[in-house]
Amino acid sequence: MATTAPVAEATGITKRFGPTVALHEAAIRVEAGQAHALVGRNGAGKSTLVSILTGLLPPDGGGVRFGGEPAPRLADRGAWRQRVACVYQKSTIIPGLSVAENLFLNRHERGPGGLISWKAVRGRARELLDTWSVDVDVRAPAGDLDVEQRQFVEIARALSFGARFIILDEPTAQLDAAATTRLFTRIGDLRRQGVTFLFISHHLREVYEICDAVTVFRDARHVLTAAVDELPRADLVAAMTGEAGAVVRGARRGPPPDAADVLTVTGASLPGCYHDVSFRVRAGEVVGLAGAASSGRTEIAETVAGLRAAAGGTVEIAGSRPRPGSVPAALGAGVGFVPRDRHHQGLVPQMSIADNGTLTIPERLGRAGFIDGRRRDDLARSMIEDLAIKAPGPGAPVSGLSGGNQQKVVMARALANDAAVLVLVNPTAGVDVRSKEFLLGKVEEVAGSGAGVLIASDELDDLRTCDRVLVVFRGRVVAEVARGWHDHRLVAAMGGVDLDA
Repeated sequence: MATTAPVAEATGITKRFGPTVALHEAAIRVEAGQAHALVGRNGAGKSTLVSILTGLLPPDGGGVRFGGEPAPRLADRGAWRQRVACVYQKSTIIPGLSVAENLFLNRHERGPGGLISWKAVRGRARELLDTWSVDVDVRAPAGDLDVEQRQFVEIARALSFGARFIILDEPTAQLDAAATTRLFTRIGDLRRQGVTFLFISHHLREVYEICDAVTVFRDARHVLTAAVDELPRADLVAAMTGEAGAVVRGARRGPPPDAADVLTVTGASLPGCYHDVSFRVRAGEVVGLAGAASSGRTEIAETVAGLRAAAGGTVEIAGSRPRPGSVPAALGAGVGFVPRDRHHQGLVPQMSIADNGTLTIPERLGRAGFIDGRRRDDLARSMIEDLAIKAPGPGAPVSGLSGGNQQKVVMARALANDAAVLVLVNPTAGVDVRSKEFLLGKVEEVAGSGAGVLIASDELDDLRTCDRVLVVFRGRVVAEVARGWHDHRLVAAMGGVDLDA
C-alpha cells in the first residue's frame, strides 16, 4: 500500500559557521496534519534548522524535501512561500500599515492604469481572514493589534501564499494563559482544515498539551523522535540534557547562617512580565533566577537594577529602597549590573576600556564634574589586572577586544562601585569556555567577599555556582531548588513540568 510522503523532511543536515558546527547530520520528519514539536536547549541547532527549512540558509550537507519533492532553489522565494512559512517570536508585521496592506504587501490588486485598488485589496483581506476565522478589522493599523492578533494575521498571510506547513517559533512567549488557550484552539481548527505545524517551544508542558510528536536536538545533533503520548516527561527532559554530569556539587561555601539580607523583593509585579514575586538574597549568597527567555526572569533582574519600574511591590537594597525605574538610584543603593546584551546595553564600542569601565563612578575620577585622565587610567589598569583582560592598555577601544574580554570589561564596571548586590543577566553569553570559567570564578570571589549575587539565566553552567535557584515560569516563581540539583529536574521545572506529578 502506498504511503503518503511527509509534508517536510530534512535528512543528514550539516551546517557550519567557521569552526562552529551548528548542525551535524541532523534530521526531522513532519507528517501531514501533525503538530510536531522541536525542542532542545539553547545552542542545540533549532534555529539553524528552521533557517534551512525555510530556505534562508543552504545546508553544507544533506537535503530538504517537501511532499516527497526536493526543496526549491534558494533564489525562488515564491516557491518556498508556497511550501513553508515561519511565524517568528518577533513579529514581522509592519505596524505603520493596515492589516490588509500587511496581508498583501507587494501583491496588491490593481485597477485601470495600474493604480492600486484598495477596495479590492480590502475585499481580498476580508475573504482571507473569514476563510481562516481570524476576527480582525482589515482597515485597522497593524500597530494597534495585540500579540495574539498579530500572530493570527501572520498565520493567515502565510496561508495566503499556499503554504500548509507552518513553523511556530515560541508562539506563546508573550501570551497569557487565556490567549495561549485560544491559540491552541485555533491551531486545532487549522489542523482539521489540513494545516501542519512545527511547534518550537521551551515550555515542555505545552508540548504535551498540543503536539502529536516531538523531535529532540542536543549539541547540534538529532537525539530522538517519538510520539508524545508514548514518551514519559522524564525521558524527554533526559534526552534534552543528556545523562552525563547530571548532579551539581559545589565546593563553594554558602553564606553564614546569620548573614544579613542585602536584597529583598516583596510582592513585585509588572503587567505582562511577572506577578507577585518575592525573594531575598543574603550577603555572600548566590541566587539564580532560572527560566526560559519569556519567563520573566530577565525583567525581574532588570527591575532590581533600575531598568524597569515594578507596578507594585517593593525592592530593598542594603536597607534602602531606591526610586523604582532609576538606574542611578539603584547604583547609589549598591547595585552592580551586567546586562543581557553587552553590544546594545553594556558597552560604548568606540570608547576605551578605561571610559567604559568607569562610566558608573565619575565621582571617583575628579572634582566638579571634571575627569582626571590619569586617575581614570590607573583605575582601568587595576580592572585590567583584576579581570585578566587581554588588551594593549586602558586606552584601547573595546570594539577591538574579543567577546570574552568585552564581557570582562562589563563585569569590571559592575564591580567598580563595590556593589552590595551584583545582578547578572546571561553573564557568560557569547564567550569562550576559558572566559566563562573565569567570569563564574569571579562571581564566587565576589560572593566570598560578602556581596550578594543574583544571576538570571537559562544556561545551566551559569546556575551551577548558585546556592539556590528560583525557577520562574510565566512570570511567577514556581519552585526553589537547592544546590545539588539534577540537570533534568531543573530543565523540567523551567519548562513548566513537574516530574513528581
